[in-house]
Amino acid sequence: MAQALRNSESLGSLLQRIQKSSERLRCISPLLPPQLRATVQAGPLDDEGWSLLVANAAAASKLRQMLPAMTSTLVDQGWPDVPIRLRIQPRR
Repeated sequence: MAQALRNSESLGSLLQRIQKSSERLRCISPLLPPQLRATVQAGPLDDEGWSLLVANAAAASKLRQMLPAMTSTLVDQGWPDVPIRLRIQPRR
């Protein structure tokens, strides 16, 4: 399956964006309070910005306060300065 993803241009691009999104989350993870880390997942990365998927509104509120620090850390690590969006995930 991984080979098929790499061989298809559009699927390969999707795989790259998923990997970059995960790498960004690993970069900012040390900034997150330990109790919040489990509630945050890497979301879509596109030309408009990067999304973090958050478990609930309370976690999103705390992360909103941390956006400047997260952006600064990403830029310091060499990532392009793109907006970070917070998306609350619906309960399953």
